Amino acid sequence: MTSLVAVLGSGKGSWAALGEIINKEPWDKVFLVTNEFGKENYSKRIRSSKETEFLVLNFEDDVTVLSERIVSFLQGKIPDLEVGVCILSGEGREHTALISAVLKLGLSMRIVALSKEGAVIEP
Repeated sequence: MTSLVAVLGSGKGSWAALGEIINKEPWDKVFLVTNEFGKENYSKRIRSSKETEFLVLNFEDDVTVLSERIVSFLQGKIPDLEVGVCILSGEGREHTALISAVLKLGLSMRIVALSKEGAVIEP
């Protein structure tokens, strides 16, 4: 399929949905942009055998700093021309930084969400 790039925030309620998206689609690789809390608690709350890489950020940093760090993290790791992007978890500043980074990398994206039927990938 392709790679999934997602924000893993520390808010309640979004982790189960993100876990379902990670597990129910045949992602080549999963990249999670998170904070220290997210990295420490991911494997306790989300069971997945998918290859996953974490970028731990301070979500209080400026959006441009967050975006630059995401670009540096993803540079050269995505062999496709597009990625799935999930912003179910996290807040607006993290979402903005992630979308900005994907665009700076010249990738197209498909927004991934969850419906009653499962993961929905929008063109």
